[in-house]
Amino acid sequence: MFPEHRPRRLRSTPAMRRMVSETTLRPHQLILPLFVAEAASEPRPISSMPGVVQHTRETVRKAAADAVEAGVGGLMLFGIPETHDATGSAATDADGILNATLRDLRSDLGDDTVLMADTCLDEFTDHGHCGVLDSAGAVDNDATLERYAEMALAQAEAGAHLLGPSGMMDGQVGVIRRALDDAGYSETGILAYSAKYASAFYGPFREAVDSQLRGDRKTYQQDPANAREALREIELDIAEGADIVMVKPALAYLDIVKAAAEVSPVPVAAYNISGEYSMVEGAAANGWIDRERTILEVLTSIRRAGADLVLTYWAAEVAGWLD
Repeated sequence: MFPEHRPRRLRSTPAMRRMVSETTLRPHQLILPLFVAEAASEPRPISSMPGVVQHTRETVRKAAADAVEAGVGGLMLFGIPETHDATGSAATDADGILNATLRDLRSDLGDDTVLMADTCLDEFTDHGHCGVLDSAGAVDNDATLERYAEMALAQAEAGAHLLGPSGMMDGQVGVIRRALDDAGYSETGILAYSAKYASAFYGPFREAVDSQLRGDRKTYQQDPANAREALREIELDIAEGADIVMVKPALAYLDIVKAAAEVSPVPVAAYNISGEYSMVEGAAANGWIDRERTILEVLTSIRRAGADLVLTYWAAEVAGWLD
């Protein structure tokens, strides 16, 4: 008799669907990115990211505490300095906005969460690139590595549990790992932005960090057309000592997330980035989609592709929805 197989039996009730669900979405799998601005006297709304703000040093403490209370797995901190220069000197200033805020949050939260820091120069340079420029205006890979090592030590001293090198410089994980170990920070981990693509979806993030970028980052971020290259980058980062590897962006690169999960012996993270966030928020604001259902579908899809961790601006809110 037709049909012989009836898969719909396992979709018949909410309890049945819950029992056979293949993918979980839990608060501890979510990481909340937070922006803190040195010049801010009150939270500044980011126009292209509704609901997200540039915090002050004080308001970010409450936002962080609320997120931890909601059960999120960790916090990724981005600092926006008041002044920028060619080498991003504010990134290594012990009293600069990023390092000072790391100390605040480590003092407040201790080991109750995983405190992470963006280990990159783009928020701090006056040209907006992720590294030091040479005389021809190109990013100097090896000179940049020296700055990353200095930045890593400053962030480790300030209390970060995990450092997030995101500049896509060759050798960045190895240089940071050696610098940390040599300075006695062998317990500080590295969440490597291993497969970071030169994506159009970063647009709102540029506003969020007051980016000074001129030109593009195609000489160091990956070509969106390439997949095998991402696996090579992931393998290199693992060999250099990465504790976690990450794919960024997430939604347009779910195939890369899946491929990474299939080969990686360490946890895989994926960053649900600003442009992905803003598209959902914009469509929901216009009544074109159901906001909560769409957010959960987006995050579940990233988990289903194989991400162990998801960085998302919805982390704290979604954590409150999950039982």
